[in-house]
Amino acid sequence: MTVKFLIFKLIIFEIYKNHMSKDLSDFRKSYLKGSLNEKDLPTNPVQLFSNWFNYIDSKKMELETNAMSLSTVDVSNSPNTRIVLLKKFSDEGFVFYTNYNSRKGRAIDKNSNVCLSFFWPSTEQQVIINGRAVKLSTADSDNYFNSRPIGSQLGAVVSNQSEIIDSRKFLEDKISKLKLEKTSIKRPENWGGYNVIPSSIEFWQGRDNRLHDRILSVSYTHLTLPTKA
Repeated sequence: MTVKFLIFKLIIFEIYKNHMSKDLSDFRKSYLKGSLNEKDLPTNPVQLFSNWFNYIDSKKMELETNAMSLSTVDVSNSPNTRIVLLKKFSDEGFVFYTNYNSRKGRAIDKNSNVCLSFFWPSTEQQVIINGRAVKLSTADSDNYFNSRPIGSQLGAVVSNQSEIIDSRKFLEDKISKLKLEKTSIKRPENWGGYNVIPSSIEFWQGRDNRLHDRILSVSYTHLTLPTKA
């Protein structure tokens, strides 16, 4: 191997290495858009969530206000997080839908303790919800499934979520075949909703100099007054 070739390899390695790494230590911003004061909060934490959510949604400040991260722990005690969409919230809990045979569905089946997290950069706010995921009734899942656009219904029928397939064309061909059959689309038994019943809800408001405000509401079932974290 010539010296010239070695130098060339070293140059390529340095270029590749520089593209693989980046120093982010100077990535920093100030949070100045609000504050969180315990004495101004409603006694019901879901009401505060509703206030934040509805304000952001009404102003169209986020692309999807209802986008949230869902964290689960699988049978090997490995955590997994993915983005899902909140479809309903109330004093009863926070609802989302998925394929029960997906990786998240299998994890919830073994360990129903989950964590939901919302981050809204437009208002510099975050909400973290810990709780237990419980399957919705078949009637509730049917009602929601039947309200979905046809394309979404077909997607739920043909997609074996979290399973390996040969290509995207495999799914597209299955959808095309179903469209030709022109039969009524029924909710698959392995697709439906979960209701996350909170055990705690934490509200976070970004503040200047990293002195952020955090309020943790615990003993959710008794709707206690929030306590400062």
